[in-house]
Parts: sequence; C-alpha cells; structure tokens
Amino acid sequence: MRALRELYKKFLGENDSESRGLRLLRDWLSAEQRAQFDAKRYFEVIGCHSGRRYRIHYGSATNVHEIDHAGRPRVGWCFVPVGYLVAGDVMLAQKIALETNERGALALANRFVPKDTDCLNLPY
Repeated sequence: MRALRELYKKFLGENDSESRGLRLLRDWLSAEQRAQFDAKRYFEVIGCHSGRRYRIHYGSATNVHEIDHAGRPRVGWCFVPVGYLVAGDVMLAQKIALETNERGALALANRFVPKDTDCLNLPY
C-alpha cells in the first residue's frame, strides 16, 4: 500500500501544470539548449531577423536578455503571452517568438537594463 501511495504522489508531482510546462519546453529545445538549461537554468536563442543572441532565463517576466559577443547581458526585454501561464510555457513562447518573428516580439516588448552591473555603462 505504501508503494502505491508513493507512486501516486510521484505521478501527481510530475503531472502538475509547472511540470507539464517544463516538459513541453524541454521537448522543443535543441540538445545544446537542453544541456544549457539543465546546467544553468537558461538557454540561448538566435533572433531570426538580426542574428542577435538572446538568453532566456527561467521565469515568466523580465527574463530575456540580449547578450553581446562575450556573453554579457546588453539589454533586457520583457514580453509575455496573454493569460496566466507557467514559466515553461512563457519561455517556450518567447523562444518561438524570437526565432520566428523577432521584430514583432521586440516591437511589443518593454526594454530594461539588466541587473548585471557590467552592462550599466553601455550605450543604448
């Protein structure tokens, strides 16, 4: 009976909306992005129009940073889909938006200065 109870708890823990969102996100990541996400809780994408690199951190707001050639955050972008979505779903939407319609995503996004102090002196 205890084994059955543990199995049931495990199933419920792996079947909540957050877990499902992360599974869906991981299914859409390349092997390199998946490894990066597993190790660092972020992954990088290339914008389809500019070729710029973006780092999408785990989260659902102010979690997208445009990064420079050295991998430092240059500028932050905040854009999310409408409605309440878990972090994995938001991150997947951000990935798809940057890879398929970068200009459209950034036209709607709010720009911000990342908290990394190295980027505070960069011209915008």
